[in-house]
Amino acid sequence: MNWQAISFDWNQVRAFLATAEEGSFSGAARVLKTTQPTIGRQIGALEDALGVILVERSVRGLTLTETGRDLLHHVRAMGEAATLISMVADGKSQDVTGEVTVTGTDLLSAAVLPGVLKPLRQIAPAIRVRILASSDIQNLLQREADIAIRHVRPDQPDLIARHLGDFRANLYAATAYLDRAGRPRTPRDIADHDFVGNADPERLMTPLHNLGVPVRAESFGMSSASGVVAWELVKAGFGVSMQPEALGESEPGIEKVLPGFPSLEFPIWLVTHRELQTSRRIRIVFDLLARGLTDAAGRRSRRA
Repeated sequence: MNWQAISFDWNQVRAFLATAEEGSFSGAARVLKTTQPTIGRQIGALEDALGVILVERSVRGLTLTETGRDLLHHVRAMGEAATLISMVADGKSQDVTGEVTVTGTDLLSAAVLPGVLKPLRQIAPAIRVRILASSDIQNLLQREADIAIRHVRPDQPDLIARHLGDFRANLYAATAYLDRAGRPRTPRDIADHDFVGNADPERLMTPLHNLGVPVRAESFGMSSASGVVAWELVKAGFGVSMQPEALGESEPGIEKVLPGFPSLEFPIWLVTHRELQTSRRIRIVFDLLARGLTDAAGRRSRRA
């Protein structure tokens, strides 16, 4: 630990985080129960301590500088960690009970969520989590779920959404399939292969065309609305599929179809109701998911 590098005050960081989240000094002052001048002084002191400009002030309001945007996800992680520390320290998280329903795609639910949610057993063991494998935003709107993990930002005003980072995907196939069908040498060659698609495989055609792969609708010999099923079809050797790099790079018997082929990025949004502000059990699970999924997205970006 480089103790000399930690030269700022947590209250200053908290003021910056609240300002970024609320969009103004007045909003930050309201949620932190302080005054606008105090928020301004704390952010100014943080900028002095770090030697950077975090916020630009203009007649149109506040905007984060590039440095401010770069630091924001680290500051959010600090805020979530501070929340969990407080909960554990005062023992109150042990007393929080009830059920929280989390919804995400079936592939993410199966491959990522178990590891992300594991610390909950120590933090708040009385919270019960129900995982609903679905991609339908209606789960939240109809109150079938409390928290959703999505790849697009919802535009409904009653929902709160936070962008956690981006996962990467590439074209993968079973080694046995490529041994049989041949390994492509160019993006154009990939189009001659069999493909495994999702519920709407034709949506993948445009980005692949843009990357020089003129795949056709009839190339998708197998498809499934279930990401888990599609992944099993790939492992069984039915063809080429766009899959998360986190799976493709770690699964024995699976290989990238064309080394050096550009990856596609898909965003991870964590979404909940505005009830998050008042429900302690939802807040605990939301913060845990935010930190775990941010870390997961960061690790996968660094591997690339």
